[in-house]
Amino acid sequence: MSDNTQGVRVQYGSQALRAGIELLSSMRFAISLLTVICIASVIGTVLKQHEPAANYVNQFGPFWAALFGAIQLNAVYSAWWFLLILAFLVLSTSLCIARNTPKILVDLRVYKENIREQSLKAFHHKAEAELPESAEAEARRIGQMLAGGGWKVRLQQRDTAAGAGTGWMVAAKAGAANKIGYIAAHSAIVLVCVGGLLDGDLIVRAQMLLGGKTPYAGGGLIADVKAEHRLSERNPTFRGNLLVAEGTQSSIALLNQSDGVLLQELPFAIELKKFIVEHYSTGMPKLFASEIVIHDKATGEKTPARVEVNHPASYKGVEIYQSSFDDGGSHLKLRAVPMAPGAKAFDVEGVVGDSTQLTNKGGMPGSDTMTLEFTALRTINVENFGGAGPGASGVDVRKVDLREAVESRLGAANKTVTKKELRNVGPSVSYKLRDAAGQAREFHNYMLPVDTGDGVPVYLLGVRETPAEPFRYLRIPIDDQGGMEGFLRLRNALADPVAREQAVRSYVAQAIDPSRPDVGEQLAQSALRALALFAGNGMVDGKPTGGLQAISDFMEANVPEAERGRAGEVLIRILNGSLFELAQLSRKNAGLAPLAPDDKTRGFMTQAVLSLSDAQVYPAAIAFELKDFTQVQASVFQVARAPGRNIVYLGCALLILGVFAMLYIRERRIWVWVAPQDGRTHATMALSANRKTLDGDNEFVQLAEKLIGAKPLQGNP
Repeated sequence: MSDNTQGVRVQYGSQALRAGIELLSSMRFAISLLTVICIASVIGTVLKQHEPAANYVNQFGPFWAALFGAIQLNAVYSAWWFLLILAFLVLSTSLCIARNTPKILVDLRVYKENIREQSLKAFHHKAEAELPESAEAEARRIGQMLAGGGWKVRLQQRDTAAGAGTGWMVAAKAGAANKIGYIAAHSAIVLVCVGGLLDGDLIVRAQMLLGGKTPYAGGGLIADVKAEHRLSERNPTFRGNLLVAEGTQSSIALLNQSDGVLLQELPFAIELKKFIVEHYSTGMPKLFASEIVIHDKATGEKTPARVEVNHPASYKGVEIYQSSFDDGGSHLKLRAVPMAPGAKAFDVEGVVGDSTQLTNKGGMPGSDTMTLEFTALRTINVENFGGAGPGASGVDVRKVDLREAVESRLGAANKTVTKKELRNVGPSVSYKLRDAAGQAREFHNYMLPVDTGDGVPVYLLGVRETPAEPFRYLRIPIDDQGGMEGFLRLRNALADPVAREQAVRSYVAQAIDPSRPDVGEQLAQSALRALALFAGNGMVDGKPTGGLQAISDFMEANVPEAERGRAGEVLIRILNGSLFELAQLSRKNAGLAPLAPDDKTRGFMTQAVLSLSDAQVYPAAIAFELKDFTQVQASVFQVARAPGRNIVYLGCALLILGVFAMLYIRERRIWVWVAPQDGRTHATMALSANRKTLDGDNEFVQLAEKLIGAKPLQGNP
């Protein structure tokens, strides 16, 4: 606004009051507040806002999560201190404008024609010349030329030693919009902040503080929520979310608060007739739009509309934006797959968003205390199989190549390790199993088998302990019937000591000459020991006692290091042969034909060995397979009444105009003193500008030659 950064200095009141007003109205205070707001905005951008408290605990730890919550860094833009700083910034900038605007307006009207001739000679840009005509004629000529060039001109007649009224001062100015730019730019800050305060949580928080409104943190039906948790239709400003399933309508939006939600009544209801979604080849949504009908509560009028991203609908001052989409209560049919001995298969149905009690179903230990929560259905899952190949799968959590991961992010821009092979692997279902203590694990299972590049299609069963973790997948190979039954039969047989012994006897009979019973007995004992180690006996201290890890631990404890390589090869060969016979036995008991010794069978058995090992750490006795579904989609709308929007738009326009005026318009003033001197007419010319530029130097050269026909004199730097 001005070179003076001091604030308004009042002459009344106490010393503290005068110091406070001076501080509030000073430019340095406004700049300090703006700096704090910028820092807070950076924090709000880097730190995810309005996340569940558990997410902050998992990511930063309990101490920092508690600190973030105490100073509201998890909700910066609605924090009381952020709004308070914003309000002080409005007040400070307004006082700066009030302090400087009168000076600017006065300066706009002043031509400063009373400047003395000696003062002109002290300017950096100055020139002198002798003119042929009288002083009055030359002054009027110069004034007309300046006026024709867009300058505002004022002529002043003065007395000189040559006589009364013989001297003329030509004062002209241009670029006054530069100072208007200061007012516009600073006013824009005030308007944008005021608009932000109006459209923010300030009014809602005022209703919570003064009107007795409190956030609702419970569950149940919306109709049962009490009035103290609801905001009136006349609420002047709000921004909330509204989820509407296909074929239904809703008229209550949810305003998220740090400790719950507030229910915002709308003057209309939104009915979703149809939700439209299109996807890119990557699986990302390309278009989602909603065909809606707006039902006016007061008149009953029905207004059809279409809402797309960046194309909102508007009704009675409320903007309706397409925010996202969700599941609207799809119906699921699941089949329980036994993952532990003793568990049994059963069918269950449910709706996404609901839950059901598993009352001792499937013979699961402790299943009478388990709750099955249906959390999500995804009909399209596009995965990248660009790195897939024999022995390498993009979903195989055992493959962790640190060197490749680092090199893929370093070096030249023509890296080829980022090749993509995108493929839709079909629908998937997500659910949670919650125990009586309230602890839950989340599961994500694909409906169809996926070929990950190993040549053996597998069913992917994902699990994770917390939402902050990625899913870990168990890969179950499909059998010759295209299902999981072959693998499940093999696992049940592996848990049966009698079946293991029968399989070993069959393996030994084929591998050893009957004339050498002593060797056969040694091989049988080794095979039984390998199968028993591989089968394990449950979990000890949270770690599995079976699988390939148990084989490895046994080798390290009982075989000298120099002999481990050869002994390991022999033991794995024995294990694979015994498991193959165990698979044949399980098929015979099920009345199925034996497996043919071909590549397909070898691929199945190779993957089955890995899956049996990984299944040791699967944390549930059953897994749920998606058998069928009926999809119901829902649209998530953001509804907003934003009276400050137009104020913000006006502030943005003023900011653009103000910045351009300050950057590209130079304020210049020019004076030409014309007076008789030694029988001639002498002219002294000077120019001042708010910025020293090459354009200003060139302009003065041209003006000096044009107005008085003189070359500029060397001025003071």
